[in-house]
Amino acid sequence: MALVPDAFAYTYSPSFPQILDALECSLAVTTFQTGKVLMISAAGSEKLVQLPRTFQRAMGMSRRGDMLALATKTETHILVNAPQLAQTYPRKPRAYDALFTPRATYYTGDLDVHDVELTSKGLLAVNTRFSCLVLLGEAYSFAPVWTPPFITALTPDDRCHLNGMALDKDENVRFVTALGRTNSGGAWRKDKAAGGVLIDVPNNTVVAEHLPMPHSPLLVGDTLYMLFSATGQVVRCNTKTGDMEIIAELDGFLRGLDKRGDYLFIGMSTLRESSSGFDDLPIAKRELNCGVAIIHEPSGQVAGWLKYEGEVRELYDVMILDGIRRPGIVNTESEQCRMAVTSPQNSWWAVSEDKQEKTQEEPPAESGKANEEATP
Repeated sequence: MALVPDAFAYTYSPSFPQILDALECSLAVTTFQTGKVLMISAAGSEKLVQLPRTFQRAMGMSRRGDMLALATKTETHILVNAPQLAQTYPRKPRAYDALFTPRATYYTGDLDVHDVELTSKGLLAVNTRFSCLVLLGEAYSFAPVWTPPFITALTPDDRCHLNGMALDKDENVRFVTALGRTNSGGAWRKDKAAGGVLIDVPNNTVVAEHLPMPHSPLLVGDTLYMLFSATGQVVRCNTKTGDMEIIAELDGFLRGLDKRGDYLFIGMSTLRESSSGFDDLPIAKRELNCGVAIIHEPSGQVAGWLKYEGEVRELYDVMILDGIRRPGIVNTESEQCRMAVTSPQNSWWAVSEDKQEKTQEEPPAESGKANEEATP
C-alpha cells in the first residue's frame, strides 16, 4: 500500500496505538488550516493508520449515536454512519467498521462556527462571528438561543470571540468560553493573552475571568476540563467550588479535547508563521508541536503522543469515536458521496451512468491497490 503523502506525515510514541487499541476507540481530528478531517486508528497495538478527507476549514465536531456534525467554512454537515456501506466500500471492502456519509448540509454563510453539538433539541453551534449560541436549521442561517450578558447587539464583528461550549448530562449548555469580556468588534484582541472568561450559561454570569485564551470546555459530571491555549495548560475546574487545578502543561497552542477513561486526548498546534499577533503569548518562547497528546489524568503525565511533521500545523477539534476501531468518512465532493444510497432496511453503492456506459463498451481493467489513506 502506498504511504500517506508527506503533507500529512507524522510520528508517534509506541504507546499511542496501544492506548487506542486498549480503549477500543479511534480519533477524529480537524485541521482547519489544511482543510481536512483526519481519522486516526490503531491497526493492532503497534501501528497507527490515518485517513485524511477534505472539508474546507474543518472546525468543530459532535457525535450523537450514528450521527456526526462537522462545521466548515460556510456550511455545517451532518454525516451518518452506514455500517453496511462500510463493509462494501468499493475502494476497500471490509476495511472499515464504520463509514460516515453526508446526509444533510446547513448552508449557514460565514458565521465562523467553532464548536457544534448534536442534541435532542437540535444542532447547537457557537456562532463566533455574531457572539452568540445558535440553533442551525432549514429556515435561517442561524436562530439565536443565548447571548453573553455583556453583548448588547448581534452584529457580525466577533465582539468577544465566543468559541467553546460544554453540555451537561441533560444536553443543556452549562458553560461557554470566550477570549474577552468585550462588546465591540475585535476588542478581545487587546488582551487576548489574559482576558478570557468562563461563563455559566443558566445563571448568565461570568464565573472566571483573566484566563489565558480558554478553549474546548468539556463537562464530565461535576468536573469541567478546559484548555488554556496561551500557556499550553490543561485545567480541571470543580464546578461546585470554582477551584481550578492545572493537570498538565504541553508545548503547543491547545485546542480540541476529549476524555475516555483516565485519558485526556488533546490537540496541539504551532503558532501561525504568517501572523505576528501571537508573539506576546507565553508559549511563543517555546518550540511548539502540532499533533495529539494523551494525558493520563490521575498522574498528569503524557501517556502517548502523535506529532505532525509535514504541512499540518493547526488543529481545532479532537473527538473520540468510542466503540469504533477503524472509521471511514466520505466527503461531500467525492464520487462516493453521490453513489452512497441508504434506507432504514438496507444500503447500496449505486453505479453512475458514465460507469455503466464504460462497462458496456470496454472490458474491465485490472484493479490495483488504491491509496485509500491518501484519497481526498
